[in-house]
Amino acid sequence: MLARSTIGAMAVAAAMAWTAPGAFAFDDAQYPNLKGQWIGVRQNTGGGQPSFDPYKKWGTTQDAPLTPEYRALFEANLKEQAEGGQGTNATSTCLPPGMPMVMNAHSPMEIIVLPEATYIRVDHIRDTRRRIYTDGRSWPAEVPEGFDGYSIGQWIDTKGSGHYDLLEVETRGFKGPRSYDASGLPLHRDNQSVFRERIYLDAANPNLLHDDITVTDHGLTEPWTVHKTYRRNAQPQPIWIEYICGEGNRLVRIGNENYMEGADGNLMPTRKGQPAPDLSFFPSAKK
Repeated sequence: MLARSTIGAMAVAAAMAWTAPGAFAFDDAQYPNLKGQWIGVRQNTGGGQPSFDPYKKWGTTQDAPLTPEYRALFEANLKEQAEGGQGTNATSTCLPPGMPMVMNAHSPMEIIVLPEATYIRVDHIRDTRRRIYTDGRSWPAEVPEGFDGYSIGQWIDTKGSGHYDLLEVETRGFKGPRSYDASGLPLHRDNQSVFRERIYLDAANPNLLHDDITVTDHGLTEPWTVHKTYRRNAQPQPIWIEYICGEGNRLVRIGNENYMEGADGNLMPTRKGQPAPDLSFFPSAKK
């Protein structure tokens, strides 16, 4: 009996702590309603996967102000892809897309808003979880490196209405290789990119979400701004599809070359004239 009373008292205390003002209080009405499943709006022509600029043709520079060096790198990449290779698209070997490719929303996107951080989830290649810190922190002396980078954001009430309507984000601290999209449009290999975003709901349609992304990168001659739009799925209980990159993936990368595992389990070339991998550590096959 004593144990039951003790347990009951603990439960009441826990409930009071949860509802105590300032302890775990979170007024989500102060933030825009970003719940649900968001799907990328794309108007690029010519087929292919989502391009970084959804209003420009996939597989081109999309009018990116590339330096001559990186324009030549991209053109060589397109030639290699046309011959069956993967070029500068590192996601073919299941490396994560990272920033900014993750915001192309190959798969539906979910946004979770909490006081200390806003999370952006996209299940593509891996279960990506961008963590945008909104707790007022400063940049650390050494920014942790990752494919998605390190993001610090700030919610802003632009109308003075007492409700936030704009999330400004800066993201830096990367490792690579990364590209803007699966066409292999390359970011500079020094991984010193900086992305600044303005994320907000459409003024006329709350089921449209906008993300204005400005890229500063040493592979560009000047900052490049792209406008993205996402549409909220009208289904109240949307389906979230699991994506496991390694499942069924037959591409094999050895050194700087991509090969393919054939149906018989043997290694195959992916392009005409592709050299065989170095087998110096393996005994010669018996004839």
